[in-house]
Amino acid sequence: MLILIPGGCGFIGSSLAIYLKQRIKNSVVITVDNLSRNTSYLNHKRLKDYNIKNFKLNLSTNNCLNKLKSIKKKINLIIDCCAEPSVELSKKNPKLVFDSNLRSTLNLLEIARINKSKIIYLSTSRVYSINKINNLFTNINFKTKLKKIIKINEKFSKESPISFYGFTKLSSEKLIKEYSYLYNIKYLINRFGVVSGYGQFGRQDQGFVSMWLWRHINKIPIIYQGYGGYGNQVRDILDINDLCSLIREQISKISKINNQIFNIGGGPNNAVSLKELTKYCENITRNKLKFKKKNKTSNYDLRYFVTDNKKIYSKYKWRVSKKLNTIIDETFQSLIKNKKALKKLI
Repeated sequence: MLILIPGGCGFIGSSLAIYLKQRIKNSVVITVDNLSRNTSYLNHKRLKDYNIKNFKLNLSTNNCLNKLKSIKKKINLIIDCCAEPSVELSKKNPKLVFDSNLRSTLNLLEIARINKSKIIYLSTSRVYSINKINNLFTNINFKTKLKKIIKINEKFSKESPISFYGFTKLSSEKLIKEYSYLYNIKYLINRFGVVSGYGQFGRQDQGFVSMWLWRHINKIPIIYQGYGGYGNQVRDILDINDLCSLIREQISKISKINNQIFNIGGGPNNAVSLKELTKYCENITRNKLKFKKKNKTSNYDLRYFVTDNKKIYSKYKWRVSKKLNTIIDETFQSLIKNKKALKKLI
């Protein structure tokens, strides 16, 4: 089996490439990544250690499309991890996000059509309505911790606004469905929330768990921004190994279970606020930082997101196995191991 992983030098893509290469017998894994992020080179080095070839290409260009068409072996499966995941960047540079996310999907679907490939698309929880989510808590005092847990499933409103980033991902989902209808391409769409774990070198809206840890390790002041600056925004955290094990299970059953959309996240047991995450980071690093408050809330920010995993469990009997404290600890160990290299890159 030849598996193509676009975005393969990112955190999720590189972790998946290595995981699948080790666990799927007789598999060949290749990646595509333009290495535009500084930390991509660390992941590229990891791929080399496992003899996984990366094509340094921009997936949104015709040149990339032609290069991928020239691969002589049939591509059996595409796992699309390619994205510019920054919600805030999508406000400042919508064209970049459009090209990185939606135009790249179109090119990959052309490759899938030519090769008759199956496709697993890594989408996002940001396809859901910002206003509808935030309105779940209109009577909540943001100074206090939330006491109720609401799990968000696949049927939740996708009414605008969803952010320009969310728009490109939702549009990609619809594009995949159209190609499936016309060319009988089997697909799975996984809407992930926050993913973390060993090997993540994150930034504010592209891996905030590892970024929070990095700031504590290096004693860099932190900011609670938005919703009064109290740090009570909540997200659920999924471990990268839980994600990889699920993808492997989906690959093994894709001939029978396909053309479906799933929400996948850490769930209620792995939900954490920024303030609670700070406590975890203080305990593990033994560093207590000063923090600043910024009251102003971005119009793309969410007060809350916790995933309902009911559908994914019903199809695969998949459950979250890594607990939040373990995820944070393993992310910390990864940052410490790569601290010297990261200081030159971040």
